Amino acid sequence: MGKKDNKDGFIVQASILAATGIICRIIGLLYRSPLTSVIGDEGNGYYSNAYNMYAIILLISSYSIPSAVSKVIAERLALRQYKNAHRIFKCALIYVVIVGGIFSLFTFFGAKWLVPKSSVVVLRIFAPTIFFSGLLGVLRGYFQAHGTMVQTSFSQIIEQILNAVVSIGAAYMFTQAVADKDHTTRAVYGAAGSALGTGAGVLIALIFMYLIYLLNRNYIRSRIAKDRRKEVDSYQHIFQIIFLMVTPVILSTFIYNSSTVVNQKIYHMILKAEFHMPSAVIASNYGVFGGKTTVIMNIPIALASAMAAAMIPMISGSYATGDEEETNNKIQTGIRTTMLISIPCSVAMFVLPKEVVGFLFPQKESLVLAADLLRVLSVSVIFYALSTLTNGVLQGIGKVNVPMINAAVALIVQTVVLVAVLYLGLGLFGLALAMNVYSFVMCVLNQVSIRKYLGYGLDIIETFIKPLIASFVMGAIAWGSYYLFSLVMPIGNYSLKNRVCLTFTIVIAMVAYFAIVLKMKILDEEDMRTLPKGNLLIRAAKKLRLL
Repeated sequence: MGKKDNKDGFIVQASILAATGIICRIIGLLYRSPLTSVIGDEGNGYYSNAYNMYAIILLISSYSIPSAVSKVIAERLALRQYKNAHRIFKCALIYVVIVGGIFSLFTFFGAKWLVPKSSVVVLRIFAPTIFFSGLLGVLRGYFQAHGTMVQTSFSQIIEQILNAVVSIGAAYMFTQAVADKDHTTRAVYGAAGSALGTGAGVLIALIFMYLIYLLNRNYIRSRIAKDRRKEVDSYQHIFQIIFLMVTPVILSTFIYNSSTVVNQKIYHMILKAEFHMPSAVIASNYGVFGGKTTVIMNIPIALASAMAAAMIPMISGSYATGDEEETNNKIQTGIRTTMLISIPCSVAMFVLPKEVVGFLFPQKESLVLAADLLRVLSVSVIFYALSTLTNGVLQGIGKVNVPMINAAVALIVQTVVLVAVLYLGLGLFGLALAMNVYSFVMCVLNQVSIRKYLGYGLDIIETFIKPLIASFVMGAIAWGSYYLFSLVMPIGNYSLKNRVCLTFTIVIAMVAYFAIVLKMKILDEEDMRTLPKGNLLIRAAKKLRLL
């Protein structure tokens, strides 16, 4: 396979995973609105408290397993060591059974010491999901190492659909069971029902991935039989490889994502101790921030996460064979593609924050606050997308300790900033500012590291400046289009009117951005061919005389 084929395959596989990630985010957003109507902002706050702790424990136990497994196995596959690749797969399963089981028990029995009292029940419902997530991660990582993201993509969609259905249904039934109780009790039970949905989604995805593995078992065995290599890695050596690979990745991902829990704890502590704010009010306010604003912000970041997941095994393969040029080409392609989507999303959230929030969370009592927070956080979309992607690059070339160190430095800087701005009385906006600082510091440190180890430097003009100019023009068109539609649309209900106007606006903005990108020659015909349905896009562009 030639370099161009490798590049094309990389983009297609990354695009499949990215599209799936965005679909899953959209499903997640669509169900969050009716779920919020059931459990309220207070329930969102209790859910966020438990979920953030669950996420941290998941990070430590199994979250990084897909990336680590795909990297190690991809290196063996690139060298055609099929026996060793399958041995790594089996050892990884044993690893997650032990580690996942321990952490699941720890979470269940230690919940009362890990989260506030009102979130204990919610965290205990999350506990079994940690065990299932480890097994699911190994299966996903195994298929990703083979350069195919289709199985992972289908499992993610199935997981998210069942999560949505069970979350809403269980939250409603749980709240109805305590309908005669006070508001806080109903919020707690509703949050517990939502947590049940997460576990149900992971379990169905695990069953799906196992069935896929069974369907491919004969092919896997036949390829192992063709591997005539007499010397294979011992299981002891493989466990050492997994431990030395997984541990830094886990610590790196843990530190990178722990900023959310650190911010939440500091926010709760300072507002309660210094400003004497009631816990229910703090939970409700944080529910707006964690259950609405950051949920929306994370939609375009899903692209970067998907791109990173696709890049790790592919970069590991090219780096293992010593092809540094191909490695740098993949990095450049991944970053450019991610920025071409992340930057316009950031601008759209800055230009129309109230409209975007209102589309998904029309609750009037928190609409203005959530919109103002989204405007402040919009710049984080770019920084988080880039830092997530560069984390994957560094892990892919084996520099797994570097993102951990960079994340630790960024966490210290943002914590100092957060404490200062909270004491100044900025509240939730202090949290937003701290997230901006954290993601920016991570971007800078990761880029310095990539330049050091690969000699790769970002093309500032092509990667950032041109997409920014195109995005600002698109933002102006989107703003004008929305308000023009809002003037002529004969709909009295604000929520419905906003959704209709924003839908038309998004279509116009996407077409305008596509045209601007081509006219500014940010993408050429060769670039477009590497995209999914690239030939169709080229034909459309030529008919519109954009190419």
